[in-house]
Amino acid sequence: MRIVVALLAAAALVSCKANTGESASAAADRSATTGIGRVDAALLTTGGDGRDWAMTGYNYSEQRFSPLTQINAGNVNQLGLAWYADMPDARGQEATPVVVDGKMFVTGPWSKVFAFDAATGKKLWEFDPKVDPQKGVQACCDVVNRGVAAWKGRLYVGTIDGRLIALDAATGTPDWSVQTTDNAKPYTITGAPRVVKGMVMIGNGGAEFGVRGYVTAYDAATGAKKWRFYTVPNPTGAKDGEASDAAMAKVAPTWSKNGQWKQSGGGGTVWDSIVYDAELDQLYLGVGNGSPWNHGLRSEGQGDNLFLSSIVALKPETGEYVWHYQETPGETWDFTATQPINLATLNIGGQQRRVLMQAPKNGFFYVIDRTNGKLINAGQFIPGVNWATGYDMKTGRPIENPESRYYKTGKPFLATPSAIAAHNWQPMSFNPKVGLAFIPAQIVGSAYLNPSSPLDGTKPIGFNVGQDLGNAMYPRDAAAVKQAIAGATGRLVAWDPVANKARWTVDYPTPWNGGTMTTAGNLVFQGTALGEFRAYAADTGKQLFSYPVGTGVMAGAATFMIGNEQYVAVLAGRGGALPLSIGYAIGKARDVPNQPRLLVFKLGGQAQMPPPAPPPAIAPPPLPKNTATPQQVAQGQALYGRYCQVCHGASAGGGGVLPNLQRSATLGDADTWKAILIDGMLKDKGMVSFAKVLTPEQAQLIRLYVIDEAHWAQKNLSNGAKTVAPAPAAQKSPVPTGVR
Repeated sequence: MRIVVALLAAAALVSCKANTGESASAAADRSATTGIGRVDAALLTTGGDGRDWAMTGYNYSEQRFSPLTQINAGNVNQLGLAWYADMPDARGQEATPVVVDGKMFVTGPWSKVFAFDAATGKKLWEFDPKVDPQKGVQACCDVVNRGVAAWKGRLYVGTIDGRLIALDAATGTPDWSVQTTDNAKPYTITGAPRVVKGMVMIGNGGAEFGVRGYVTAYDAATGAKKWRFYTVPNPTGAKDGEASDAAMAKVAPTWSKNGQWKQSGGGGTVWDSIVYDAELDQLYLGVGNGSPWNHGLRSEGQGDNLFLSSIVALKPETGEYVWHYQETPGETWDFTATQPINLATLNIGGQQRRVLMQAPKNGFFYVIDRTNGKLINAGQFIPGVNWATGYDMKTGRPIENPESRYYKTGKPFLATPSAIAAHNWQPMSFNPKVGLAFIPAQIVGSAYLNPSSPLDGTKPIGFNVGQDLGNAMYPRDAAAVKQAIAGATGRLVAWDPVANKARWTVDYPTPWNGGTMTTAGNLVFQGTALGEFRAYAADTGKQLFSYPVGTGVMAGAATFMIGNEQYVAVLAGRGGALPLSIGYAIGKARDVPNQPRLLVFKLGGQAQMPPPAPPPAIAPPPLPKNTATPQQVAQGQALYGRYCQVCHGASAGGGGVLPNLQRSATLGDADTWKAILIDGMLKDKGMVSFAKVLTPEQAQLIRLYVIDEAHWAQKNLSNGAKTVAPAPAAQKSPVPTGVR
């Protein structure tokens, strides 16, 4: 089974100031004593008294911990819905709301931005950057966005097509826009920007397709480029004339002289975590996976390949390198270090240590001394981690399982965790009052296989990861598929970073549950993939509250005060890498409607959502007759695995977000199938033509394979018929109808 997960946020720049016609005065800071105008370094350093949630991680420490206590463990069961708003796009909802002085700002799929009155839900404005839908094929893990940054009267948002846009927070009108990436390359942006010392920091994604990662700092008032830091060496060997040149000269020997990185760019995209340490005046980058994943192909199996899968510390004014710690040397499993980072001061061994904490994809929880990058602790936070048994604390390096280097053994490696990750992008939080970090973890396995055919080489469309994706899908074995469904689970882990172990856990029947937020009221909030929004006691894990939201929740929540009332807000809606790619193993989550909504709660809230939409009245069409030969099925499977599974699910198993091809009405119509795959009939909806990589005959082989797979699933997974049925909700929600 091949599970794809990857990364987002973009890289390469052609920094160009947008011609917005703004005046010199408009280009200056929009500082004020109220609203976004008062968001400055002081507020972002402390977070204030909790009345605001002024950045996605609450404050620069990014603990997602609020000091508010009006809603607490004693009364959270009285929480009710204050208001909700339908969101326009039924794709992944990953943003955390930013709230200042009663105004709420949130992003959605396709990099759209929305502003609401946070008390009443009245929509104030919305901004659509008009991203070309065809860019979606270069977004490895859905067309998502994780939020805005606020600073002195402006909001900043990164777009799927690589732009960084500054908006007037009062009106949503663009002040300036820069293209941060080379749009001729498969870069994207999905992460939230950060603003530090009057500069906006932004990274990018695209390593699955073939790019070189970097982070750029822009002047917050004008959009002028200040510095850039590349995370991997220049494949040409030339200097870039950037802040990273000195560091790249030192790390170049950790890469081979040849290898595919010379063509792909090497990867290392910083698609999520960029964290500022106000105490030490350092900027931390969470660096992503290699391009391609396969270390044997990327760097001929040689070297640690710095700074892949590393935390890198920089001086924020200049981008100058300070230190690094590499979590996964010679990365070959898509084990990124881009996951959320929390900063804290902990008493370890009787000493106060300034640390950063991260639970990345590879299944180990890291506690790192942020003064020097030295490893303090590394403990397994999920069961069954098998690529390494632990860490050598003298060297800070993992103790690897030799079988995990599949490109050396020549044998498939069944890995836990997989590229889908022990912990993906969903926010982790840390509560200093109880000393626990709350990890939205999951247990999802996958197979890694060396390439076996020319199909696995570099192509202009699709993942270029150096894997045999076709043969790594589910076997035609009903027991194995059912075992995969049962084995893909989720878990909320309360981790003690000092004791280096879990204090309590909550198990979920499916993976891909929501991010966490914690408060001084002894609470942890988390949404679930099966449609609940929950609160737990932070110290014990006892469930105290549950609200049926009618759709899956992935995003992290925010909490804030308006007047004398505390509110909790969360985006709900399904999408992202796992529902698109995992296929059958998504299990019961496939049957959860995909109704994107912004939900806001308060004590005694009385608002009501409408009941879930009923299943479609029209049953799926009958399956076409299965006429394929075994050879055609094998050829179609290889093609499907190479080009289709990352969006439509392994083994065409669907995920309830994009169309389930096993139940597509086009299966029986070869002409319509060709019109979509080859002629680009649906390109305006994001389904581009694959004519660059497929012949019309190959497109039909994929259709024959899907028909054959659908017949097999219907026969062998019949008692789990819902496993292959379409999600009962429409694939696109209505245009926002206002707030209730």
